[in-house]
Amino acid sequence: MPVFSAGFMRSMQSWQDVAAEEISARSQENLAAVVRRALELGITHLETARGYGSSERQLGLVLRRLRRQDFILQTKVGPEDDPERFTANVRDSLARLGVDHVDLLAIHGINDFRSLWQVCRPEGCLAAARRLQRQGRVGWVGFSGHGATEVILAALDHRQEDGFDYVNLHWYTIFQCHTPALEMARSRDMGVFIISPTDKGGMLQNPPHRLRRLSRPLSPLQFNDLFCLLRPEIHTISIGAAGPADFDEHVAALAFLDRPELVREIYGRWQRAMEEATGRPDPDHPWSCLPPWERTPGYINLPMILWLDNLARGWGLLEYARQRYAKLGRDMPWVPGNNAADAGRYNLEAIAEAAGMEVDDLVRRLQEAHRLLAGPDGE
Repeated sequence: MPVFSAGFMRSMQSWQDVAAEEISARSQENLAAVVRRALELGITHLETARGYGSSERQLGLVLRRLRRQDFILQTKVGPEDDPERFTANVRDSLARLGVDHVDLLAIHGINDFRSLWQVCRPEGCLAAARRLQRQGRVGWVGFSGHGATEVILAALDHRQEDGFDYVNLHWYTIFQCHTPALEMARSRDMGVFIISPTDKGGMLQNPPHRLRRLSRPLSPLQFNDLFCLLRPEIHTISIGAAGPADFDEHVAALAFLDRPELVREIYGRWQRAMEEATGRPDPDHPWSCLPPWERTPGYINLPMILWLDNLARGWGLLEYARQRYAKLGRDMPWVPGNNAADAGRYNLEAIAEAAGMEVDDLVRRLQEAHRLLAGPDGE
């Protein structure tokens, strides 16, 4: 595996799958240029997903012109209650891609315990994936997870059907609460693939001035790449390129891979800025001291709200924080639970006491966070 992977979500034409004749020449040429540039740079791992609309089909139109041994291919397919339907979906994805096998198959979105059951129950989707592996249609079998750490840890610890070979994980400078998952994956000798470190990692393709200043002589994007790659558990990180030039800034960061002291120095600046603004150097501290949204009155996602508030106040990531905050209350696996609009209506005394806080202070923080993150349109 190369240290960078090329992801094909942002370069696709549509979030809906479309027939080949409906793909515009301009869109297809752009995606083909992304593939060419990736391979020129030695980024031989190409990854997409069945859920990425036209991505598989468009990528397949390019792959048919390449030698199969010149690239490592991954797709991701979501779990199903019926493992035969999951198998049919994998086979359909192979047809869209125009290949007889993928080197890596990720079961896409083990985000809660129900999806974990779909995948890991006897004769579930993992068993179906292993059958496809024995048939030569699938190489390594992994999973992606966008939910709570406890769900990801349970998946990593699953042993039946030989468990999983690798994990696609969200982990980056601004979001480190999944560190126990990194450590467990390493103890199980599993591959670790970091997904969306730039966009989900703070929209670092367009960073705030504060982070530009704190990250010099690197860009925030480059610092975050190195911060991830210098973790011994992490093997590759994804570059979701919208166009061929999007690889350049990432690749330039590799010149600093032998400068871990610079990465530590920059991270120290980030931490000091966060502590000056919030009182703590780590923005995701709320995940370790507050209960998950399912166990909170009003299903308020307290850890996420205070994390987003910290990101906005400490590192200037207000646009990122507002975009994520707007998704609360919409039944999204990545952003579950409710926002803080009604925080004053519920009894949060037990939660505040367990977190070592006064309840009035907790409610005030939540109300202030709501005013900041909801913005003028959300009040």
